[in-house]
Amino acid sequence: MLALKEIILKQDKDITNVLKYGMPFFCYKGKMFCYLWIHKKLRQPYIGIVEGKHFDEAFLIQEDRSRMKIMMMDSDMDLPLEQIEKVLLKALNLYKSGIIKV
Repeated sequence: MLALKEIILKQDKDITNVLKYGMPFFCYKGKMFCYLWIHKKLRQPYIGIVEGKHFDEAFLIQEDRSRMKIMMMDSDMDLPLEQIEKVLLKALNLYKSGIIKV
């Protein structure tokens, strides 16, 4: 989880770490961006992408969420750094482009 926190924070100087709903949340210029949590059933960590509904990557899971999608992490494997950074960059670009109001 600490490694994921560092990966997220290094993506942009305007990303900040806050505690919301008892979870580590990351905001871009004050707007909710992503969060870290543990999947209740699978007991695996994941990154929740707040505006995940805009993404169609097969590895992002929607479950019963209308807006967010999650990216599961296998705690027995190395972090898929390239995949994580790609999704975070894509999410950042949504905010920077004005599609998501900041």
